[in-house]
Amino acid sequence: MPTFNLADLQKSAKQYQRELLILPIKGAEKTLQHMQPYAGLTGDVGLSSLEGDAELAPYSSSRNDKGNFAIKPRTLELKLGNCAYDFDPNELFGSIFGNGDFNAQGEAMKNADINADVLRLVAARLGRKLNGAIFGGVRKDGGTTTKDLFDGFDKITDKEIAATTIKADLGNYVAVKAITASNAIDEMQRIYDAMDDDLKDQPTKIFCSHDVYTAYCRNYQLLHGALPYNTEFKKTYLEGSDGLAEFVPLSSKKGSSYIHIATQSNMCYGFGAGVNPAERMAVEKYKPWMLTLEAVMSFGVQFRSIAKEHLLVAKVGALS
Repeated sequence: MPTFNLADLQKSAKQYQRELLILPIKGAEKTLQHMQPYAGLTGDVGLSSLEGDAELAPYSSSRNDKGNFAIKPRTLELKLGNCAYDFDPNELFGSIFGNGDFNAQGEAMKNADINADVLRLVAARLGRKLNGAIFGGVRKDGGTTTKDLFDGFDKITDKEIAATTIKADLGNYVAVKAITASNAIDEMQRIYDAMDDDLKDQPTKIFCSHDVYTAYCRNYQLLHGALPYNTEFKKTYLEGSDGLAEFVPLSSKKGSSYIHIATQSNMCYGFGAGVNPAERMAVEKYKPWMLTLEAVMSFGVQFRSIAKEHLLVAKVGALS
């Protein structure tokens, strides 16, 4: 096993800083792969959607209709966070090598930047906590966890419901019962029926917990297991959606009161990607035998639009 020194790790941290700052985003890929990225942000960014009606009518030289077009702006807020992560580089190298993540052997090891591999592993671990905050985060000034860094989609939804901008009358909200293995198909059908027709016509993602998805699969098996065309009980798409509404069960949705159905482009996240000058990653030594990875990163999420054509929120357990 190689030995590590502070100078070499600091050199690698500087050389690969931009890559290392992106790795936590890759660590949250289970969730973020289904969303729209905005990379290289240096501050808040405005997201806007154009809403209004336009249509053709029989020709008339005097026609001058009013389109009622309006731009509905929303702000993707970038929140700056930091961490100080203690690690033993020799211990982590053993983990890399033992798991087969480090492929260099023999002469190749002389040319490999082992220091960079160690730092990549530490940086990627930050993504685990980031993943859990994408829906469950609640901004808390002075907080100590990733979930305190920014408002996740659930908290943003709470605020919009409180502001009455997400509600049944607007076509972007529906209340359903607690979803179980005995009623999941009926409740998911209730959700689908509440979707705007324009939303139904687009490929959408059903962001839900693993519990909701498992309940749907078990309910489907219970009710349709004997059908001759039914070859599998795993349901990737919602039955009756013509393969357009895709289930996306996520650990980051665990305990969530909401199911979100939206197009991928409507679920936005932003990060600095090493371009933001406020971001940095460095290695320091404060304790015997241990080194500290210091990271400063920015991140945030936002809906591009909450209009019924782009989003439906289902509140699970809101009906008895």
